Amino acid sequence: MTIKKLLRKKVKRNVPQGNCYIQAGFGNVIVTMTDPNGATVSWSSAGHLGFKGSRKGTPYAAQSAAEDAAKKAMEAGMRSVDVYLKGPGAGREPAIRALAATGMRILTLKDITPVPHNGCRPPKRRRI
Repeated sequence: MTIKKLLRKKVKRNVPQGNCYIQAGFGNVIVTMTDPNGATVSWSSAGHLGFKGSRKGTPYAAQSAAEDAAKKAMEAGMRSVDVYLKGPGAGREPAIRALAATGMRILTLKDITPVPHNGCRPPKRRRI
């Protein structure tokens, strides 16, 4: 029995403007570049680049992830982005600076971190 594989040619899209979602948690940073409709053009994360453990949450890891995602998006023709930040992590500012350093034009910057309106009870205090 032979299984025929369907090989689809990778379509190179030209997306001049898009959105950049930076999700900066304490443990990792995920950067996703999308077109205006929300379809992912490129993505990168600190873990994807080989950072392990607590090093994933560092500002340098965030900077590296943002550079990597921006370079991939620029290959697809992206030149300007609207940036949406989410999360309390240490990599928020370095990720934006890295985007700007790669030559991306940042049009708007918006913080979309979810804020509870006194919803769930917080976990008990950490003892170190």
